[in-house]
Amino acid sequence: MPKTLTTIELEDDVDRWRYVCPRGHRDWEPTNNHFWCAACARTYHDDIDPEFQELRDRRDGEPLSRDEVRLMTPAGPYREVYKGGGHA
Repeated sequence: MPKTLTTIELEDDVDRWRYVCPRGHRDWEPTNNHFWCAACARTYHDDIDPEFQELRDRRDGEPLSRDEVRLMTPAGPYREVYKGGGHA
């Protein structure tokens, strides 16, 4: 049975507070087939990678991979809007 996708509204402040990068930052963005965090990129530490594969749900602490989320923009599903294909 296919796993249920978690929908994340990219422009929704509540979703931005709930889903964070592995270091707990809210200013992440989807890119290609991974995520990128602006706050991590600004740290300038070699041991902190701004690119990551899983968001963390602050509600239950569970990680969510890119394949487990459906990212929504005001124009529609992220992968359709940005021509990435798939289920967003």
